[in-house]
Amino acid sequence: MPNENMHKHENRLAKEKSPYLLQHAYNPVDWYPWGDEAFKKAKAEDKPIFLSIGYSTCHWCHVMERESFEDDEVAALLNRYFISIKVDREERPDVDHLYMAFCQALTGSGGWPLTIMMTPEKKPFFAGTYFPKTERYGYKGMLELLEQVGTLWATNEHKLRESADQIVNAVHTGRSVPNKTSPVSSNPNDTSESIQSWGNNVISQAYSVLDQSFDSHYGGFGSAPKFPTPHTLTFLLRYGEDHPQDRAREILRKTLDGMALGGIYDHVGFGFARYSTDDKWLVPHFEKMLYDNALLALAYLESYQATNFSKDAQIAQEIFTYVLRDMTSPEGGFYSAEDADAEGEEGKFHVWTPQEVEAVLDKELAAKYCAVYDITPKGNFEGKNIPNLLLGNIKQLAQENSLSEEKVLQSLESARQALFNAREKRVHPHKDDKILTSWNGLMIAALAKGAQVLGDTSYLKAAERATDFVLTQLRRSDGRLMARYREGDTAYLGYLDDYAFLIWGLLELYSANGKPEVLQTILELQKQQDSLFFDEEGGGYCLTGSDAEELLFRPKESYDGALPSGNSITALNLLRLARLTGDEHWEQKAQQQLLDFRTVLEEHPSGYTAFIQAIQYALHPSQELILAGSLNSTELPEMRKLFFSEFRPYSSVLYQEGSISDIVPWLHDYPVEPDQTTAYLCENFTCQRPVHELADFQALLNNS
Repeated sequence: MPNENMHKHENRLAKEKSPYLLQHAYNPVDWYPWGDEAFKKAKAEDKPIFLSIGYSTCHWCHVMERESFEDDEVAALLNRYFISIKVDREERPDVDHLYMAFCQALTGSGGWPLTIMMTPEKKPFFAGTYFPKTERYGYKGMLELLEQVGTLWATNEHKLRESADQIVNAVHTGRSVPNKTSPVSSNPNDTSESIQSWGNNVISQAYSVLDQSFDSHYGGFGSAPKFPTPHTLTFLLRYGEDHPQDRAREILRKTLDGMALGGIYDHVGFGFARYSTDDKWLVPHFEKMLYDNALLALAYLESYQATNFSKDAQIAQEIFTYVLRDMTSPEGGFYSAEDADAEGEEGKFHVWTPQEVEAVLDKELAAKYCAVYDITPKGNFEGKNIPNLLLGNIKQLAQENSLSEEKVLQSLESARQALFNAREKRVHPHKDDKILTSWNGLMIAALAKGAQVLGDTSYLKAAERATDFVLTQLRRSDGRLMARYREGDTAYLGYLDDYAFLIWGLLELYSANGKPEVLQTILELQKQQDSLFFDEEGGGYCLTGSDAEELLFRPKESYDGALPSGNSITALNLLRLARLTGDEHWEQKAQQQLLDFRTVLEEHPSGYTAFIQAIQYALHPSQELILAGSLNSTELPEMRKLFFSEFRPYSSVLYQEGSISDIVPWLHDYPVEPDQTTAYLCENFTCQRPVHELADFQALLNNS
């Protein structure tokens, strides 16, 4: 509802019946509805027409209204240079269809909001969709655009009219619109924003360094020891999607496969060890860390989305099997680590001799298992054997038995289970059973992503249970996060990583379950993080809160080592929050976060691959899906499943089930119908028509 101050701006749209037009009735823009009055005035005053077409449930229509049409500065330019017309596409599909054709002809794409500039005779010379108030991430701003066109009309009106005649003639006759037809550039990327100007260079330099250090024999980077660094792999996945001509995908595939085949992966009980002591991924440091397994599960899940390679999904599922079986407390939190040693010997719990295998399996099955998993009398580790997969032997067995390589491995599942049961009787390595907020946040993110991608509700339940544990046991009554829990004792004020990683986990959880209270908690935690950790003088976020013990100075970390830094993850969290909520505050914080670390990113790009993913997110076209309907409806889970079946790293999902409008006010305009789900898909700042049926939703995704 308009507030009392808005009535001073009441315009002609206040007399209309259209909900969309009424939403703009109190803009300071002197809007006209489509009709003779507007066109007569334009001719009388010799002004061009500014035509804006949208509909009441169009997300980016509302964003453009908030940023520009409610802004006095933009309104002043529109009122000075143009006659401005608002059209509801649902009331006037004829007008919408006509001018959408011009937009598609001029720009190659379309959607809503639709922005047209045209002569008083209704002939367009410029078309586009969403424009921010000021240029941002390469998108021309309304202030600049309106001033440019206003000046052109005043000084070169005949040029704009000639352009309009050519455009109309080309579209009417079905010919392509010639290049440079319009004196006004309609390319949204024709301006250079500061982050864009240096961000793409940082991305390219990071890839170049990784490409040069790539081990083409075994995967990974450099020589021994080799660490998984999953955030480097997820950076490469995004880079490969945008630059298929480079070998990023090859690097990623070789590395993911090399780790999954090698001894760094526990082929008997699942889960990854911390790192490989050799360059072949064969001999691990046998310690298992919760954070490695969380981040690697995310990497394999994203790779599965992008490639549909079933082995990637299997590895992620096996990681979750390990974590939920061995690393989960009775209350639902996740333990931190398992030691490398057992009975004082490194790796003793994990290694085998042929005789130990034969003592568990029958002779034929033992021989087959040993051949496939490299269990030999000589051994590959201090006279014993770390199970790892030998591809040559798998191929040979597959040929001999007329089976696929996958079937050969599946035929050994009973052997693996028997060996696992036997191994369980050994003395186990020490388990570090402290529960850390930060690492739990990472595993919550991984499990929630697993629920999205694989559709397994047990992963979602585990993520929700861990979230409840953290928010109950590791959050004070005043909302302050704490860092560690063990045996009923909660201690240490939470650090930056605790906030950043938990918010990441909750963002993935909200994408998976759509519960508005999750998004509310995210906003509360982010506001608290800003209050406690933001460095007003130096920019970025300090590791310790302003309420923490006073040391010589407050440390600040941005380097992405074995773990991504809290500053890196915060940069991405802020961008995701901006797109979820439409709140400019979060976008401004995100832009500042990127700029604050520009110098270090340019100096050593390959050391900041998690941070660079925030740059990739910022520079990439956005995609927002709004699913309006009951979370318990039958269509909604199917639409969600379809959406997450593909790799969409720059997408946001919002669930309008009614109460979330209190958190994200612009969702008020999206009706919730009890008997159906409506899907609204917006991409690159434009929205497509809403759909209800799964088949229509599939078609919408195929065209996005």
